[in-house]
Amino acid sequence: MIDPHANPPTSLPSLARSLWRHRELIVQMTRREVVGRYRGSVMGLAWSFFNPILMLVVYTFVFSVVFKARWGTGGEENQSSFAIVLFVGMIVFGLFAEMANRAPGLILSNVNYVKKVIFPLEILPVVGLGAALFHSLISLGVLLTAILLIKGSLVWTVIFFPLILMPLLIGTLGVAWFLASLGVFVRDVGQTIGIFTTVLMFISPVFFPISALPAKFQKWLMLNPLTFVIEQSRAVMIFGKQPDWVGLGICTGASLILAWAGYWWFQKTRKGFADVL
Repeated sequence: MIDPHANPPTSLPSLARSLWRHRELIVQMTRREVVGRYRGSVMGLAWSFFNPILMLVVYTFVFSVVFKARWGTGGEENQSSFAIVLFVGMIVFGLFAEMANRAPGLILSNVNYVKKVIFPLEILPVVGLGAALFHSLISLGVLLTAILLIKGSLVWTVIFFPLILMPLLIGTLGVAWFLASLGVFVRDVGQTIGIFTTVLMFISPVFFPISALPAKFQKWLMLNPLTFVIEQSRAVMIFGKQPDWVGLGICTGASLILAWAGYWWFQKTRKGFADVL
């Protein structure tokens, strides 16, 4: 029996138990979220395939043709090679940006769940992340196909990509819990977060390698959590390098702290959702 007046649990073990206990509900809601986004459109889920392709073509044309940007990977570099390097950064950043932009409205768009005492509100950001991850996997499939067509084979270090992505998923979930709660009390968050992610895109190494910056600026760019994930993703996906295991361990530890902090904030503030809504 659930006591509606009891303080919601805030520990990581309680979070793990909640996610496991509601795993089937999370899968069902994630599936509904993905399918519902394209319900009524002529092309349906095919849009999840064409959207990243279109953005890839546009960004590649602008940066490699108009601005004559080069990645400096050595040897002859063409637009195709530039495109696959750029696409890795787009996938990583796109996963974070999609979740961050949607997070402030997660509770606001599910007011009916707030009124239900027994509904686990903490799974809503997890469902949102699952939907964002689905679209990232579609983009990843496009990327791997492009690499095979252009280079003829994949580097063996591609198997490390899920490990590189894990800290991003964990940390993004913490950000989503925080923004989902804050968006209930401060409605302006939904407007400002879009501006923030746009700025973040241009101060992350999405369109350029970190080595292109002067040394004095590189250390500042490394303060951006996305920098490490993007650079390491390119290293294992394209350049055949093993991950920076020490850096990956530090990044994972920091993402766990961020996830717990976001979850703690969400649980501490959730009792006020019904009053505000």
